Amino acid sequence: MALIRRQETPQTGVARRALDPFAIMNELTHWDPLEELGRLTGRRAEAFVPAFDVKETKDAYVFKADVPGLRDEDLELAVTGNRLTISGRREEDKQREDERMYAYERSYGRFSRSFVLPDGADDEHINADLKNGVLTLTVPKKPEVQPRRIPLLGKRPEHKA
Repeated sequence: MALIRRQETPQTGVARRALDPFAIMNELTHWDPLEELGRLTGRRAEAFVPAFDVKETKDAYVFKADVPGLRDEDLELAVTGNRLTISGRREEDKQREDERMYAYERSYGRFSRSFVLPDGADDEHINADLKNGVLTLTVPKKPEVQPRRIPLLGKRPEHKA
């Protein structure tokens, strides 16, 4: 158990002792209030929060979310103005009386994430796909905002007088 941590000060570069009372209390008690709340209520304190990746391609904006165990009917996708909202719920497994739980690490519950779509996003033609626990939303760009190549003109034709 380390109660004193050494830190270098930027001015001197010399290690000095730093006391962190919260770290000390955590190390002494190993008490997690959220874990305790879960024990008291009989439920887990952690919420299900899927991880999202958002990227822009030449033609679209692509949103990907890890939603293992969810089915189509567990998800709700909505667009209001320029706000894309993805929400859903992962149900907790029912425990029978004759079962004893030894590890309880998976999270359950409702989630909701909202993203502001940029100007030029075509929210009328969004495609959504749920495959192998990954939700993929493709929001195409409107044609007028997609880059277009501008050809270079050769020499200008000479005007004859």
